[in-house]
Amino acid sequence: MVDPVSYKEFIADISGPLGWFFVVLTAMNLVAAARTLLGGGGASLFHRKVLRFSMGHLWLVLAVWFAIQAVMCFRADPASIAWVAMPTWAKQWIDRWMSPTWYTMGLLGALLGMFLARRFFVQPPVAWLTLNLSLWFLGASLTDQNFFQIVSKPDNVPIVGMVYLLGFFTWLSAYRAVQNDDRLARGEPPLEAVDKEKTLVWPDLVYIELICMVAVTALLIVWAIVLKAPLEEPANAAHTPNPSKAPWYFLGLQELLVYFDPWLAGVVLPGLILFGLIAIPYLDPNPEGVGYYTIKRRPFAYVVFQFGFLGLWISLILMGTFLRGPNWSFFGIYETWDVHKSATLQHYNLSDYFWIWMLGRELPTAILWREMPGLVLMALYFVGLPILAACRLPLFRQLYAQMGWPRFAIMMLLLMWMVLLPIKMVANWQLNLQYFVAIPEWTLNL
Repeated sequence: MVDPVSYKEFIADISGPLGWFFVVLTAMNLVAAARTLLGGGGASLFHRKVLRFSMGHLWLVLAVWFAIQAVMCFRADPASIAWVAMPTWAKQWIDRWMSPTWYTMGLLGALLGMFLARRFFVQPPVAWLTLNLSLWFLGASLTDQNFFQIVSKPDNVPIVGMVYLLGFFTWLSAYRAVQNDDRLARGEPPLEAVDKEKTLVWPDLVYIELICMVAVTALLIVWAIVLKAPLEEPANAAHTPNPSKAPWYFLGLQELLVYFDPWLAGVVLPGLILFGLIAIPYLDPNPEGVGYYTIKRRPFAYVVFQFGFLGLWISLILMGTFLRGPNWSFFGIYETWDVHKSATLQHYNLSDYFWIWMLGRELPTAILWREMPGLVLMALYFVGLPILAACRLPLFRQLYAQMGWPRFAIMMLLLMWMVLLPIKMVANWQLNLQYFVAIPEWTLNL
């Protein structure tokens, strides 16, 4: 995307709103510093004789830092904004590592790391510091024209808000789960069992709902005034938008269409993913962890759900929103959306690799013989791998003993389809592998 407005005029337009953004961050950290210092200062980060630097002092330093950033923004000149903006070398480094493979594997690795180190990440000071760093990253990146045009698009503003809301509620659920796990380890009941106070629908609940309704209505009015409605010109067959994107809630399906046939990507896979997420508590026979937050009592169900929801569904929506540009090519978040950049058009099937590249022969004319490598591979994946897991891996052996073979087979079928998606995506990006099994004669491509 090439902005005709000069960078100086761009800075003049965003300096005011960006300055107030940092003012809000300053106020947030001043309140956090006051509460922490009045409560004893929080955990000590540095203590030498009479000198003590605590978490409260850290929030105060962040407040001062954000106040300086706000002053630099209000000066509204490129030289001052340079102290706020993301450095050029950092933007180039981020764009270089924002390839689809690194994005997908990095996100899944981050989710796994946060799960394993959840006791560290659920600590309120760590969560508050992470929130500050993410907001600073957002503010520093908004000084880039390409990033600003993507993020500030009326269609994409709710997606940015969704990221922070998902982060907060995921953290809150993990925080309560860790608390309950610690309480259960000490022989105490979970927090949900302690708070058994009943709340009357009238007047307590109705009053709360009324207040929320008024607050949300006011928010929507302000939203409608500040942001322009994302309405475009009437549909014109002679002028197709590039990129032509579905609504945000269908971007995951649009991304799936790149790797699978339409009937499989648009009907079967979404149905299996949603059905699988819904079926987790019914397939898992573990009677513990019902009615309260916990991770330790149901780790398998927790990991599978977070992988399917955050690692796949939300990940695909973010990929389609921020990383897919003209011609459905991948772009870094700071990269100019050049319409001349095209996606890789060379795609091969597994049968091509097997018969032509490995054996040096032409593709057989018999359909089943031609696709035999892919059919064997899929049989090993969907049948052999679950059997091997049930026999060799302690976790799956325990699940098989608890579930019995019917529920275990359904669970593994859903899980294997879920895991197949990132495998197929990485194979497409790294090996230009289009289909494991390609039978266009039968409209069956996998």
